[in-house]
Amino acid sequence: MSSCPSVECTNVTVAVPGRKLVRALTLKVHPGSFVGVLGPNGVGKTLTLETLAGLRAGYAEQIQICGDRLSTLPRAEVARRLGMVTQHQADAFPVTVMEAALLGCYARLGAWQWEGPEDRSQAHQALADMDLEGLDQRHATSLSGGERRRLAVATLLVQDPQVLLLDEPMNHLDPRHRFLVLDKLARLANAGRTVITSLHDPSLAARYTTHVLMLSGDGQWQFGRTDQLLTGEKLEQLYGTPFELLSNGEHSAWLPSNPRPPTGVERSPPP
Repeated sequence: MSSCPSVECTNVTVAVPGRKLVRALTLKVHPGSFVGVLGPNGVGKTLTLETLAGLRAGYAEQIQICGDRLSTLPRAEVARRLGMVTQHQADAFPVTVMEAALLGCYARLGAWQWEGPEDRSQAHQALADMDLEGLDQRHATSLSGGERRRLAVATLLVQDPQVLLLDEPMNHLDPRHRFLVLDKLARLANAGRTVITSLHDPSLAARYTTHVLMLSGDGQWQFGRTDQLLTGEKLEQLYGTPFELLSNGEHSAWLPSNPRPPTGVERSPPP
C-alpha cells in the first residue's frame, strides 16, 4: 500500500434536518483498499458516499483525494481521480449501450475532443467484463434493471479513476452477476485502486472487502479491518438482530437469525 491515502477526510459530519447521521467522520483509506460501507436503511450510507465524492456542499476543505483537497481541484481533475456509481440514475437523453459506456472516457478528454479507437476498445472490454458483450447497439433504456446496473459499472471502468465509489451496486443483480461485479472490483483493488462501496450483505463484505465502515445512524461509526470488525456481536449491534456464522470449511457466511417468530405466527415442524 502507498503511504499516501487516496481518500482522507477529517471531522466530516453527515446530517439531515434534525438528525446527525454520522458525526466527525475521520478516515484514511489507502490504495489497494476495498471498503464496504455497512448499516441498516436510513443511516446515511448514500449521503456519506456523496460527501466523499464532493457532491454535497460545505465539505471540500475536509476531504482529500490522492493528496489534494477537493477545494483545490477543478471538477475535471476530480473526475480523473474519482468516479461514482450512484444508487439512482436518470436517463437524461436516449443513448445506446456503447454510447453510455463511452461517457466514462470524457473525464480524461480535453475540450472538443472525441473518443478514439483506444477508448472504444476500452469500452468494449468494460462491457465484456460486465457480461454486456453484444448489447452495444441496444438502447440503454431497453435494458433490464440488472443490465443497467452493470452498464453503470462498465461506464465507471471506462472512466478508470484511482478511487471508485459505488452506492449499492448489487441492486437488481442476480447471484452470478453479484460475484462478477465484486470479483472485478476486487481485482481493481488488488491492482492498487481504491474501492468504497455500500453493501447490504455482511457475507459479501466478509468475502471481498479489506475494511468496513459501519454506520449506526445515530452519529456513531466504526472503521477498521474487516477481519477485526466483522463479528457476530458487532453485526447484532448494527442491525438489531442476531447473526450466525455458517461455514462449510471453504467458505463462511454471516446469516441473520430471528430467534422469535412474529406475533401470531406459529412455527410447525416439517413433515
